[in-house]
Formats: sequence, C-alpha cells, structure tokens
Amino acid sequence: MNFYDMPLYRPPSEGRNIILQATLGCSHNRCTFCSMYVSKEFEARPLADVFSDIAQLAQAYPDGDRIFLADGDALKRETNDLLQILSELKRKFPRLSRVSSYAMPSNLIRKSADELHQLRDAGLSMLYYGMESGHDPLLRIIRKGATANMMVKSLHKAADAKMKVSATVILGLGGADYWEAHIRDTAALINEAPVTYLSTLQLGLDPAIKTRFLERFPKDFKPQDDLGMLQEQQTLLSACSPPSAVIFRSNHASNALPLAGNLPRDKGRLIKELVAAQQGEIPLIPTWARGY
Repeated sequence: MNFYDMPLYRPPSEGRNIILQATLGCSHNRCTFCSMYVSKEFEARPLADVFSDIAQLAQAYPDGDRIFLADGDALKRETNDLLQILSELKRKFPRLSRVSSYAMPSNLIRKSADELHQLRDAGLSMLYYGMESGHDPLLRIIRKGATANMMVKSLHKAADAKMKVSATVILGLGGADYWEAHIRDTAALINEAPVTYLSTLQLGLDPAIKTRFLERFPKDFKPQDDLGMLQEQQTLLSACSPPSAVIFRSNHASNALPLAGNLPRDKGRLIKELVAAQQGEIPLIPTWARGY
C-alpha cells in the first residue's frame, strides 16, 4: 500500500502505529527552523478520500489499535469533520485504543472547550505539541505564531479536556546569545502549563532553510556546541517545577545524551547525569550516529 502524499512525518513514539493523513502539510508553515512541509500546500483532504484510506488501512491492519492523524495540522480541520473521521476509525478498527495528532497552539486556542471535550470523548486522546521555547522575543524571531501566554492557555484547555500532551523544547534554538533567556522563560512556561510528557531535542537545520533561519536574528547567530546544549538542559531541569508529574525524555535522535525519568522525582539524578556528561565521565553519542 503506497497512497501517502510524501513527505510523511510522525513523532518517534508513533513509529509502529498506523498513520492516516487527515490533512496535508501545515497551515502555518512559517516556522524558520522547520523544513517538514515546505514542499506542500496545506489541504484539509476531502472526507471521501480520508474514509477510503481508512477502509484500506483497516483491511491491511485489522488489529490496529493506535492511529496518528497526519500531516502536521489535523486540528485545523473543522470539529465536525474530525468527529466523523474519529467515528469511522472506531467503526473500522474494533481494537482502537488511541488516536493522536500534532497540535499547534493556535489550533487549540481556536477550538472551544466543548469542541475539545467532544474530540476527546470521540477518541482523540494524545496531542504532540511543539513548545520550542517560552521566550517571546525568540518565538517572534522563529515565526512560531504563538506567545508564551497563548501556549499556557492552550495547554490548560487540552488538560481540561483530559487530553494527554507530549511537548517538545528545542535546545540551542537561541544560540549562545539567547540561551539563558530561552531556557529561563521555557522553564517558567513549563511550570505554568500542564503537560504529560516533556522532551528535548537539539537544534538541527536542513540546509535548505538554514539561511531563512539565520537571517531573522538581529546579529550573527552563534550556535551552541554539545556542552552548551547540555548546560541548557541542566539549567532547564534545575528550574522546572511542573504543576503535576511529567514524564521526561531526551531520546530524540538529535540528542548528544539520552535521558529518561520523571519530574520532579528524578530531577536530581538527571542533573547529576548531565554534570557527569559535561565532565567527560559519560560518553556522548557521536555526531555521525545522530539524526533529525
């Protein structure tokens, strides 16, 4: 079966799960660090086409129990469309236990509390959320299309709807000049906004968009090396006091040091591992073995 509109992306934890393209591309598609959908025009696919894909996927994977709604912007669809898609998924996949998608802050803000509750009740239970940073000047530089306050509001809406959220932060996003403000304000955001999972990844730029990223900074961008990234991560974890328990991971392929634990329970151990890595006592993953 090869009916996907390429390129196709999904979070690492969805690697073994079924992917259904409810939309194509990204309606925002302006973030300067992201090259995922630069080759696509955003489209909410016709429901008939989505239902046809569901039928084919159900025939190929009758025991499928987890489904990810691609591309980058499924929540941009009208709620009634999403409810119909979720209903059809339940009908075709009797073992379905979870449906997930990416979620932009603007899309969560646009949905009413009632709409989000309806979507959760219909089966959309997990959202992957690109937090990137909590520092408003940096968010403007990278054209995120969101402010820290907007993210706090959107994440509370998701939590109120009983949706799990997996949020990501990009280490090195502000380079050497912005890193302290980037990390300070990101920790403050995490401390205000409930998330279920939190992960960090290290900045990596596709050569095709590197100039676009760099030209937005008011002065020359000084990239962080691995030690700088580890210092950012140590500072972030030290400042994090989330409102509820958070499962933390830095197991993205871009990271120099994989970490895993729960916050706040394992904060001390994680910080010790970061210090040891900075002192050369724990080896880092070689750059040739990393990916984005």
